[in-house]
Amino acid sequence: MAKPPPSFFTYIFLRQNPSPNPTILNRSLSILGTNAGSEGSVSLNSDNVSEISKDVSRIIRTRPRWEQSLFSEFPSVNFADPNLYCEVLKRQTNVMVALRFYRWVSSQNGFLPDPVSSDVVFSGLVKAKAGSLAKSFLESTKYAPEPSSLEGYIECLCDNGLIEEALMVFDELKGVGHCPSLNAWNSALSGSVKAGKTDAVWKLYEDMMGCGVAGDVDTVGYLIYAFCLDRNYSKGYELLQQLLEDIYTYQEVIHGVRDCKNRDKLEVFRIFEYIKDRGYAPDRVMYSTVVHSLAKSKMLGKAQKVWSEMIKKRFVPDEYAYNALIHGYFKTGNLKEAERLHKEMLEKGFVDSTVTFNILIGGYCANGMFKRAYRLFEHMARKGVVRDAITYNSLIQGFCEGGNASYGLKIFYDLLEHGLQPSTTLYKALIERLCEEGRVEEAKCFLKDMVDQGLEPAMCNHNSIIVGLTKQGRFSKGIEWLGTMIKSRLRPQGRTLERLIYSLSRADKWDDALLILTYMHKLGLQPSGTLYNVLVKKLFEEGRVEEAKWFLKDMVD
Repeated sequence: MAKPPPSFFTYIFLRQNPSPNPTILNRSLSILGTNAGSEGSVSLNSDNVSEISKDVSRIIRTRPRWEQSLFSEFPSVNFADPNLYCEVLKRQTNVMVALRFYRWVSSQNGFLPDPVSSDVVFSGLVKAKAGSLAKSFLESTKYAPEPSSLEGYIECLCDNGLIEEALMVFDELKGVGHCPSLNAWNSALSGSVKAGKTDAVWKLYEDMMGCGVAGDVDTVGYLIYAFCLDRNYSKGYELLQQLLEDIYTYQEVIHGVRDCKNRDKLEVFRIFEYIKDRGYAPDRVMYSTVVHSLAKSKMLGKAQKVWSEMIKKRFVPDEYAYNALIHGYFKTGNLKEAERLHKEMLEKGFVDSTVTFNILIGGYCANGMFKRAYRLFEHMARKGVVRDAITYNSLIQGFCEGGNASYGLKIFYDLLEHGLQPSTTLYKALIERLCEEGRVEEAKCFLKDMVDQGLEPAMCNHNSIIVGLTKQGRFSKGIEWLGTMIKSRLRPQGRTLERLIYSLSRADKWDDALLILTYMHKLGLQPSGTLYNVLVKKLFEEGRVEEAKWFLKDMVD
């Protein structure tokens, strides 16, 4: 890979690979002076481990590419020492950083897997809901977690839609005589419903009954929704009438249906109306839940109707309800109403939380008001409100989509300093923006960072690189990158291929343009009429009449 331009080198690489820190280096050498082993490596004690692990943790948290700098800053430290790498892993708040460090350490000579470190990484991945990575970690390390840890793993897999894998873990637990808790069963039932796999729901429920585990209202809610997915509405309502005889239970069912990804948008509202028709009086929590569901589905007319009914019954909306409706107005572009409602919320005595600020920042960014979003971002710090990964991701994506990669990068490094994990969507926005601005080498570095962080680059990231290289006139590199995509069995976007064809034709590289056009046809992608018109016009201008006629015929066909 070519070296980045000097401006990028000074802005990023100097920050990632500074000269060795004299303080750290001197500390390492002073330890070596009194505790050197036969190989010249440091013999670590508890004090040394604490100090060195603290410095190592800071470096791997704040520098995207830290592997080589660790060797230069700690020339005498044996990173394969389990006391050291376990302590470093325990200090990490970002599980992706911990996983990357674990993989790096495991590649060092003398490394032996340690149950404590394996559990730290695995538990962190489960807690972060990184189901695929947790599964890959178990397969690559052969680590065998305790049954209690596997219950959390089941929930993680289900949250990621990996239902078949979760069912296999259930079988493993039954094989060792361990009966999972009700929470684990309900997580699996919920995940199966969200994935639309009703066959898995009925198998799980059968196994659950076989293990003697009694269900609760959540269990009933998932069964009802499974009946609905199977279009067996009569059975669903029959179960609802038989087993749900109090308002609290109805509330739980509404929560369950609201959280189902595959639900009918009106299902929550229908159940809500059904409850009232049965003579039950919804409470504030139920009203808030229904408002949230309708606002999230952009059904603001019905949300406002339920909101007004709630006020009429003298229920004071809580912060949850306010935030839901504010978010809904932002999603539909009604900033005036969103701001009015936010002002009313503060006047009612509520305070801005991280959730509220995230809604406001995300709303302003979605509507192109990036400066106002950034002022709120700074206001959070002044008020001592925690800025989480959602806060950073929303703002960085906003600046990138608004055409300001420099501001986006500034906030990106602030995110890393705080030990937070960039999302795949965030990387996508940065890469696209950098390529649009002609900063392709920087974009390539971020693509590599994604891989190093254990994230799977989206197909559109590769498309952006191709477009960026093409805009710079680096056609051979663009075609080379396209070849890499093809070898990796990634399907390029039609518009990416069109831009490449158009640029190649303008540069009189007709053989390459025709090659890409042929490839488009093989993929079953139809070039646009605009592209054909451009190609035909240019060919006529150059006197290449026969080729122009061929394009015209191909266009008609």
